[in-house]
Amino acid sequence: MSANQEELMQTIMGLIMHGGDAKGNAMEAIQAAKEKDFEAAEESLKLADEALTRAHNSQTGLLTSEASGDSVELSLLMVHGQDHLMNAITFKDLAVEIVELYKTR
Repeated sequence: MSANQEELMQTIMGLIMHGGDAKGNAMEAIQAAKEKDFEAAEESLKLADEALTRAHNSQTGLLTSEASGDSVELSLLMVHGQDHLMNAITFKDLAVEIVELYKTR
C-alpha cells in the first residue's frame, strides 16, 4: 500500500470512527435526558459535536485533496465513511430535539 493510499485509508477510517462516536454520544444524550439528567445529556451532545468536528476535518482533507487536483478514488469504504458521517449529523440533530422535548415534560 502506497503512502497516499495509507493516508486515504486513515482519513476514511476517521470518518467512520468519529461518525460512530458522534452517534453514540448523541444516543447517550437521549438516554440521559430520559433519566432527567440534563447536565449529562448536554455533556454528551458536546462530545457529539466534538466528534463531528473531527469527522468533518477528515472529510475536509478529502475535499481539499480533490480540489487541488489529487483525484480521490471512490470506494465502498469511502461511501461507508460518508454514510456514517451523514447519519451521525442527522442523529445528533434529532438528539438535540429529543433532549429539549424531555426538558419540557
